[in-house]
Amino acid sequence: MMSDFSLENLICHRDNLENVLDNLKEGIIAHDMDRRIFFFNTEAERITGYHREEVLNRDCHEAFGSPFCGERCVFCEDPPKLAEKSEYTLNISTKTGEKRRVEMTVTSMRDADGQNAGVLTSFTDVTDIFSLKERAGELTSFGNIIGHDSKMISVFKQIKDVADYDYAVHIYGETGTGKELVAEAIHSESWRGGAPFVPINCGALPEGLIESELFGHVKGAFTGAFRDKKGRFELADAGTAFLDEVTELSNTMQAKLLRFLQEGKFERVGGEQTIRVDVRVISATNKNLKEAVKHGRFREDLYYRLNVIPIELPPLRDRKIDLPLLSEHFLQEARERYGKKRLKISNKAMSLMLDYRWPGNVRELQNAIQFAIVKSSSRVISPDDLPLELRDLENICVRRGPSRKLDVDSVRSALERSGGNKVKAAKLLGVGRATLYRFLGDHPDLLETVNLPF
Repeated sequence: MMSDFSLENLICHRDNLENVLDNLKEGIIAHDMDRRIFFFNTEAERITGYHREEVLNRDCHEAFGSPFCGERCVFCEDPPKLAEKSEYTLNISTKTGEKRRVEMTVTSMRDADGQNAGVLTSFTDVTDIFSLKERAGELTSFGNIIGHDSKMISVFKQIKDVADYDYAVHIYGETGTGKELVAEAIHSESWRGGAPFVPINCGALPEGLIESELFGHVKGAFTGAFRDKKGRFELADAGTAFLDEVTELSNTMQAKLLRFLQEGKFERVGGEQTIRVDVRVISATNKNLKEAVKHGRFREDLYYRLNVIPIELPPLRDRKIDLPLLSEHFLQEARERYGKKRLKISNKAMSLMLDYRWPGNVRELQNAIQFAIVKSSSRVISPDDLPLELRDLENICVRRGPSRKLDVDSVRSALERSGGNKVKAAKLLGVGRATLYRFLGDHPDLLETVNLPF
């Protein structure tokens, strides 16, 4: 009688299944609804530094000294709210305390009756890949932040460094530079990732309601207080509160905020019960906080509480190397959301964009791309499709003309040597990026004659 070597029969045997899972290049952890670990493969041992004998048949939280998934652990809730599948990037600590960056996939498991039976977690160590990209200058994004200019790489490093600590961070940057994205990245990279991230725009809250918004109120505290209400800090418990435009707070609110930062406790408006929360506070402003202190508009003691770790975001005009990358990102968003055909930006249009100072920074760039997408009637965005303030630059650029340094042969050679990378080609030619884009705009057929290795 012939043996049945079907895959189904093979994996029905426990030893065969364990052998398959043990040879995967992903770490695998499986535990039941009581968090009892019943499988831990070889790659999980390598990544975490724990031997399976140390963790098998133990509560996941006890085995690793804390929830392996940090605040993203759904088994911290009772009952756990299991999703069919969830994916996220996570920073973990190994047995020796080393930090590792892993990409996690958590899948719920069900029994024969369709009831939740536990979870299967697979994870890949991407620490070295991230570090290699960082060193090679190939890092183009971090979280939801786009950029590969050296100034942005420095910001990415600061986010990584500060994420492991609960110290207060203050982010300074012009309007539209992405301060909230940086705050959210710090939150996501920290052990608090998965807990609430609560943004608070201090400049948009009415003066009469700001205390209630931050600290909550009890029923009857004032006219219109028909029920008890949690404040933003209470909603952010175990997570992060992001105070944007913090210099807009009144002196009275600055004093109340200082007390909260010092003691970690507060009372709701009209209430007597003291409430304690565990919240990390990240603040931001588009104004110089030190100057605000100097002119008496901001408390010096609060300044020192908030400005423990300062992070400064560069304006877009100081990192124009990121313009093509950011533009492509916004174009890709339009393709995915609206099913737009593959749009691209002409060299002349990009030249104008590189000459523009972008006072509204990345937010203004996003608006300009969206405007051009709506206006463009072809697959190529031309200067005529750009907003008026950018089109006004065209006459200036035409009068100035392309640099005399450039000629067709030298540009073709630089593009071939750089593999078609226009930024690198501009460096080889010793000209600015806008100059090269203008030249290419005046010689639209040149790119077709460039021999690139494929």
